[in-house]
Amino acid sequence: MKLYHEVRGCSLAVDIVARELQLPLALEWVDMKTKRLADGRDYLSVNSKGTVPTLEMPDGQHLSEGCIVMQYLADQCPGNTLLPASGLPRYRVLEWMSFIAADLHKGGFMPLFKAVTPPEYKAVARGIVEAKLQWIDEQLAGRAHLTGDTFTIADAHCYTIAMWTRAHAIDTRRWPHLEAYLARCGARPSVRAAEAAAAAQGERERAAAAAAVAH
Repeated sequence: MKLYHEVRGCSLAVDIVARELQLPLALEWVDMKTKRLADGRDYLSVNSKGTVPTLEMPDGQHLSEGCIVMQYLADQCPGNTLLPASGLPRYRVLEWMSFIAADLHKGGFMPLFKAVTPPEYKAVARGIVEAKLQWIDEQLAGRAHLTGDTFTIADAHCYTIAMWTRAHAIDTRRWPHLEAYLARCGARPSVRAAEAAAAAQGERERAAAAAAVAH
């Protein structure tokens, strides 16, 4: 399978989940500014929404939306601990997935990234993000992970989005439970490997940009 991925994107969570499940994915890096792939192809021909992640499945079909892609991957590996197969424990994980996607990602961080967001609203968005992180910190009191002791797809998702605090100079030390949680997640081999792959691609992109300027 192939993952269409962005260096600083939410698609990192999918890569983490695949590594947790030991499902090898070929990483196809997307230039989100130009919507081009490394070979010059138009990414919109893969995903007309122009968003990441997109998963190319073995039969050539494409599946988008990170929450769904992570569920799909987990369901390919029966008996895994990343997503319970049924019952309320499964829905607790999915409840977190919905909150992270809608409230923390789209409703919180995205306005901070967008150049078209008015400066006065960026202050409002920052307050929304901080309120959501405060709430997550409260939920993590007495828990190793979002739904208990077990790392799930929701944790891969939450870690990826919460780490955007670095891009916006939001100090997480005010939330000790969240701070410890991010450290635990960040120490996992799957997370370290996924972040290393993204960092290496980021270096390649910077080198290519510098070479283009030099010429």
